[in-house]
Amino acid sequence: QVQLVESGGGLVQPGGSLTLSCAVSGIVFRFNTMGWYRQAPGKQREWVAHIDENWTTNYADSVKGRFTISRDNLKNTIYLRVTSLKPEDTAVYYCNTAPAPLSRWGQGTQVTVSS
Repeated sequence: QVQLVESGGGLVQPGGSLTLSCAVSGIVFRFNTMGWYRQAPGKQREWVAHIDENWTTNYADSVKGRFTISRDNLKNTIYLRVTSLKPEDTAVYYCNTAPAPLSRWGQGTQVTVSS
């Protein structure tokens, strides 16, 4: 059974940084493109970034240059380094396969950007 466990969120001031982690089990991790998604209050969940098995990355325009996705195939974990945070980055952040996410989602990790 697939398990996705996100962590690392928190409350940060504008301009701050965090590193989010997602531990994955139940799939052949190293062969899957993995992504980060987020859902802001009152909005639909949106794709943020993904990384494929060759470490090729792609980012939404809204986060390009500020967020960095990476993966550790030995730990079955993906990361999202978020920097230069803005209030509009406030959301629950989730990981899943990409570009087509699995139907099962983790609990997510809350990132709140506020002064």
